[in-house]
Amino acid sequence: MLEVQDLHVYYGGIHALQGLSLSVPEGEVVTLLGANGAGKTTTLRAIMGLVRPKEGKITLDGRYLLGKRPYEIVRLGLSMAPEGRRIFPDLTVLENLLLGAYARTDTAGISRDLEFVFSLFPRLKERQGQRGGTLSGGEQQMLSVARALMAGPKLLLLDEPSLGLAPVLITEMYRAFARLKSEGRTILLVEQNARAALSLADYGYVLETGRLVAQGPSEELQASDLVRKAYLGI
Repeated sequence: MLEVQDLHVYYGGIHALQGLSLSVPEGEVVTLLGANGAGKTTTLRAIMGLVRPKEGKITLDGRYLLGKRPYEIVRLGLSMAPEGRRIFPDLTVLENLLLGAYARTDTAGISRDLEFVFSLFPRLKERQGQRGGTLSGGEQQMLSVARALMAGPKLLLLDEPSLGLAPVLITEMYRAFARLKSEGRTILLVEQNARAALSLADYGYVLETGRLVAQGPSEELQASDLVRKAYLGI
């Protein structure tokens, strides 16, 4: 579904991504692991058209994404729950969710997806009339993911969804992701929490200072000495 080939991104003189290549097959969960500053968020921003790579190729179902504006990329079937949540604090939960569907015209489909995200995150249904800024951190993260799902994406990008959350909320969040996986959703998951990510993903990539240093099925990465020492604390 998604193909990233030989991607190079610079921030001034900093070579942030150095020839990154990865694939996300339809119906699978793929994770991109790495420490803070490894280039994970830059990868997602490049895919979504928020930064312009100097070299490389990105395609979704064979269609080139480079050069397209973010709203065009959303209409082609990508949406992202960004790091830091980035909800609209002065809008209600419901208004935030409906903004996620701004590019859609299928009213019946929007209603179905609204009921789906409320079933995925029941707290949001309880708080749908509440302003986003009054939610807890965990509830705001749920809202960020739900808003991305309201775009009806072919591929969902998740950027550090467990960042700053208590363990009980991480468990709740990953339970929702497991449901998405069981329904055949395609997900690219960026995480520092390697243990949680590898427990969910089918395949993983490990990024260090802009370069891939390991990749493989999740079971292989969990058994890898590099991943066990650097990311699993073993």
